[in-house]
Amino acid sequence: MTSQENQTKAHAALPKIRKVCVIGGAGFVGRHIVHLLHNGGYEVRVPTRHRERAKDLIVLPGVDVVEADIHDPSALSTLLEGMDAVINLVGILHEKNIGRIDKPSARRGDFHQAHIELPRKIVQACAKHGIKRVLHMSALNADATSSSAYLRSKGAGEAMLREVGQPHSDNERWYLDGPKFTRGQRMAVTVFRPSVIFGPEDSFLNQFACLLRRLPVMALACGQSKLQPVYVEDVARAFVLSLENPATYDQAYDLCGPKIYTLQQLVAYVAQLQGIKRPLFSLNNRLSYFQAWLLEFLPGKLMTRDDYYALLGNSVCGCDFPAVFGFQPTTMEVIAPKYLAQGVEHSHYDRFRCSARR
Repeated sequence: MTSQENQTKAHAALPKIRKVCVIGGAGFVGRHIVHLLHNGGYEVRVPTRHRERAKDLIVLPGVDVVEADIHDPSALSTLLEGMDAVINLVGILHEKNIGRIDKPSARRGDFHQAHIELPRKIVQACAKHGIKRVLHMSALNADATSSSAYLRSKGAGEAMLREVGQPHSDNERWYLDGPKFTRGQRMAVTVFRPSVIFGPEDSFLNQFACLLRRLPVMALACGQSKLQPVYVEDVARAFVLSLENPATYDQAYDLCGPKIYTLQQLVAYVAQLQGIKRPLFSLNNRLSYFQAWLLEFLPGKLMTRDDYYALLGNSVCGCDFPAVFGFQPTTMEVIAPKYLAQGVEHSHYDRFRCSARR
């Protein structure tokens, strides 16, 4: 019997899932997942810092939107009480408090707190309440040895989560600043590593649309980096379809769209949809680093040096979209014109968001 068969057998007796807590459920991807869970008949709990910003979720029957501090272990434990499964979508792209590995754990920066310590707290709360199913959002190219602090933290958090289902006897190791005490919980964990995600209200293509409207010329850092954007609804479907599918237990999936583009090609496509003509060119590595360094100190943090390091590696999948989900990913050309094309109804709202740097 293979290792995967052994793992699936060990999790075969997981209880029926009825109640799901979606941490990060009020965000871009989270809203899509919550709507799909609601349509599937699940009861959903969504913690958020600002309940009034999730009005579209509050009105859904069976969806409980709760104001809570998810980083507080006591509040997190209360949130997970009575739940059958947890979906963790929390992720930040930039740090306000920059971390350093020579600092104590509690002061290691925002990436450390959001991508490493929070998953650890979630596992502890799940163990306390007997929750055996955890779905986790990581990132494509997540690696604890990456030159990007974002990808390092995502990689370390993912590695910790994936070991939750392993017994204590399997090569006990140490994790950063303490033992991997999460081992042996026998939870069924599934990890998702999406490429850049697009869709209405995204902060990727919409951001370039904003910049194209405001700048007379576009000089792109890492413009030849390759990306494989994936549609937000496809990511949400993958999460929901895996929730009660034993074949996805203790697995990690790279999620990418069907086509690969350079960053410059993507920006040129957005300009085409917007009916905007701008000089557009890519910077070399040295100038890309300088641009990232300069933008890092400006309001809004359009780019940082950590983004530069992340873009040095192509964000593409080395395989097809996972067959276990039973559908093919949506091409960007089908969706993007619906919210980016010149003259679409919400373009004025997008301009407001751009001016507000949201």
